[in-house]
Amino acid sequence: MVQTLTFLTGLAASISLASAQRIGTLTPESHPKLPTKRCTLSGGCQNRGPLCPDAATCAANCALEGVDYASLGIKTEGDALTLNQTAKIMSVKLPGKEISFDVDVSNLPCGMNGAFYLSEMLMDGGRGESGGLNPAGVEYGTGYCGAQCPKLDFINGEANINQAHGACCNEMDIFEANSRAKSFTPHPCNITRVYKCASDTECGQPSGVCDKWGCSFNEYPKGVHDFYDLSSSHAVDSSQKFTVTAQFVTDNGREDGVLVEIRRLWCQNGKLIKNAAIAVDGKSIDSVSTDFCERTSSWTMQRGGLQGMGEALGRGMVLVFSIWADESGFMNWLDAEGNGPCSATEGDPKLILQKKPDARVTFSNIKWGEVGSTSASAGKSHCVRGSRVARGLSA
Repeated sequence: MVQTLTFLTGLAASISLASAQRIGTLTPESHPKLPTKRCTLSGGCQNRGPLCPDAATCAANCALEGVDYASLGIKTEGDALTLNQTAKIMSVKLPGKEISFDVDVSNLPCGMNGAFYLSEMLMDGGRGESGGLNPAGVEYGTGYCGAQCPKLDFINGEANINQAHGACCNEMDIFEANSRAKSFTPHPCNITRVYKCASDTECGQPSGVCDKWGCSFNEYPKGVHDFYDLSSSHAVDSSQKFTVTAQFVTDNGREDGVLVEIRRLWCQNGKLIKNAAIAVDGKSIDSVSTDFCERTSSWTMQRGGLQGMGEALGRGMVLVFSIWADESGFMNWLDAEGNGPCSATEGDPKLILQKKPDARVTFSNIKWGEVGSTSASAGKSHCVRGSRVARGLSA
């Protein structure tokens, strides 16, 4: 059976004084199907069955219409997902495991962000805990949350009057990138599942429940400028498709262990590429580890560090795909002002629309399973030949 992923996108037809969400009748909801694979070292990679149930019937006062995905430039073909905007979902548990995917960011310019990440939102989008107020559920895009504590119109399907609350939860950014720059970042929180923060203090960074800044790994600000860009002279040539593998290493090598390190491997044109190494306090580091976060991100450690992130991963987190531009900061935190090679202004969404109206990212060949299993059994790529090699890459 083929595993299907459910889009988080929903277009809300707001009605004044609405306090719940119901399913609309104008546009039917029909999701593109995206196969993914679950992998083991002994059995290889196999397609999986559906993870998400269909949406339920209506509640009162507000409707969520279906989405015409083709008109938004969102399509699937085989195991490939192409996004021109918005997001997708499935649930995985990754402590002691790895996840791999192919990605093409060659048409994603400065100022754009094609993201592959995990959110500890509820798998049903809050439908089960809504008391009947949210029959639409995750199929229609309800229930989203993140470490930035976004102030949404609805939180788990319940109206967020005047956007007074933020929707907070643990977030693991496995891949945030465009063709010029990239990063990966755990964002732990000191709460579980979806939490409604109620004040700027509780929703904010200095003392809030979630780590908005995160323990980020980006080699460019550390002076490593020859690893990733639109050129064959770089270790990873972003003008071509490549494979990313993230390994979630525990202290005992099992699912029930404490997360102590997140490793990054790359594969392109059959070549295995170790992650870039940076110097931190005179030490060479090529992964996000407890030691790395202790040295660089005290705010992450204050909210549980990698151990807390691993606990969220063990409870199960939702895999989300998105593409977005940044109207307020032009994505400078990712690719400009010392974080990447882009200028401080070329990330202006208005300029992107003028110069690159077809900006897009494609994710494909998504697999997860035991460490060493997803790359070794890919069939198309022979970068990693087994768990021994995969585990031996990081210093």
